[in-house]
Amino acid sequence: MSISLCVLLWPKPGMASSLTAYEDKVLRLIADHGGRLLQRAITDGAEGHPLEVQMLTFESQDALDGYMSDERRLALAGERDRAVARTEMMRVSLL
Repeated sequence: MSISLCVLLWPKPGMASSLTAYEDKVLRLIADHGGRLLQRAITDGAEGHPLEVQMLTFESQDALDGYMSDERRLALAGERDRAVARTEMMRVSLL
């Protein structure tokens, strides 16, 4: 059963471009785990809104787990911690 996700990302102050650069790197790994980036959007981040919104889909929970535990992704944790203040990830049904 496939899994679809909506991911919301907020940068730390002054780190918007670093958040985008980090996401550029890790999103390239999705296909290696049976996933697809369906949509990626950038907002102005005003009024507490997230800077980035992503729609992702994975073939299965195992595929998502493989992406989340990918050593290449985990190796970038320091970069993520410097740039990302908050992440919200929710399962969604695509219409």
